[in-house]
Amino acid sequence: MIVDVETTGLAPHRGDRVIEVGALRFADNDVAGEFHSLVRIRKQIPIAAQLVHGISSEMLKGQPEADEVFPALKKFIGKSTLVAHNAQFDVNFLRYEFSYLGLNLDNPYECTLELSRIHFPQLRNHKLETVYRHVSGKQPDGQSHRALADARMVAEIWKRLRV
Repeated sequence: MIVDVETTGLAPHRGDRVIEVGALRFADNDVAGEFHSLVRIRKQIPIAAQLVHGISSEMLKGQPEADEVFPALKKFIGKSTLVAHNAQFDVNFLRYEFSYLGLNLDNPYECTLELSRIHFPQLRNHKLETVYRHVSGKQPDGQSHRALADARMVAEIWKRLRV
């Protein structure tokens, strides 16, 4: 299960929130299901965060709130192993959001960032886009730093890295 989140900052314990989540379910090395949602929050998105992912407070108007999105995500991911690039970041944010709603997230997880450092030590950096270009030979499609587009890049990396 590939997951990616976009957030208002770097620290959930300081009030930063998930504002977009994307997840891809795999079966036989192919995408078998997709989950995507923006998440409406009640605070303004900092400009610095908007510059990273391009998600504005205006875009969140009319979107579902956390109490709708995260129970649906929990049902979608079930007990699957989660895979993300810089997984500790994504999983920590998801755990925070889940716990805020009284939900538990104890799924095991794998990190394509850590795996890329082991398998591709020669790369100049291990950013998602760099590793994706290396394993696929292609430029990223779509808008990077959006949850579903990033999840698709992680999926391509994961296909090449998993043993």
